[in-house]
Amino acid sequence: MITVAKDGSGDYTSVQEAIDSITSVPETVFIKNGIYKERVEIHKDNITLIGENADGTVITNNYYAFMPMEDGSKRGTFRSYTFFVQANHFNAYNITFENSAGFGKKVGQAIAVYAEGDDLVFKNCHMLGHQDTLFTGPLPMKEKQPGGFVGPTEFAPRIPGRQLYEDCFISGEVDFIFGSAICYFKNCELYALNRNETINSYYTAPSTYEGQKYGYVFESCSFSGNCPPRTTMLSRPWRIYAKVVLLHCDLSEQVSEIGFHDWNKPESHETCYYAEYACTGKGYVPEKRPDYVHQLTEREAGEYTREKVFGR
Repeated sequence: MITVAKDGSGDYTSVQEAIDSITSVPETVFIKNGIYKERVEIHKDNITLIGENADGTVITNNYYAFMPMEDGSKRGTFRSYTFFVQANHFNAYNITFENSAGFGKKVGQAIAVYAEGDDLVFKNCHMLGHQDTLFTGPLPMKEKQPGGFVGPTEFAPRIPGRQLYEDCFISGEVDFIFGSAICYFKNCELYALNRNETINSYYTAPSTYEGQKYGYVFESCSFSGNCPPRTTMLSRPWRIYAKVVLLHCDLSEQVSEIGFHDWNKPESHETCYYAEYACTGKGYVPEKRPDYVHQLTEREAGEYTREKVFGR
């Protein structure tokens, strides 16, 4: 095990230095409490990061989409991340990942966690940001505008991996969980921040691929925040085959009665898959949901267990 400590009591004082030192895997990196202002990238399989505790172990930075680059271009969404992992069999426990850009001003997209690969696990982690907090790669098949996907996986194969988020706290304003991966969220709190606009927040914006069985599944999660009543949406389709299923989730009063938005893509009514089962809270108003939102039977809900979605 490698130990990282800001006070010099470990093997390294920087998380990235510890990652770069790894020559054989599997390997575990233990991170003592501290605020690590750095950008961290992981490209090796079979690495585990363990923080001392989620409140005290913080990896933070403040890059954002509108930030100018040296050549005068803008950084863009997919180069704004604080933490980047493109690997398989990765685990993170008890860590806060933060993109502090946007705290107090609007700066556009600012990713806290950019996660791509298969068998990725985040447990008891906090992901803090404003717009586009958590990107669950891969990217959609094609960008809408040339140069829209400039970043580390722009030319990577588009392979949807499986990702697990358990006992996590994820906050943001606009589309703050987005991407094409197969993701299972268990006992997580999704916290929507008030934008002082008519529609304050969108929790998710999946870009699930056509023919992909699973997109985002939320089991026993809470959708909360500090927005006014009826001003947030559970999801909107970044791409028209978006899939989101909510099981036994608690939806606060701030969730709009219609719950889901089509992003002005009426064709998505025939292609996306939005569904709920046995949810609770004032934001759960199934009779007001659009016709394209499904209310599952117990048998149908049984197709969305952790074992079936994540594989274990």
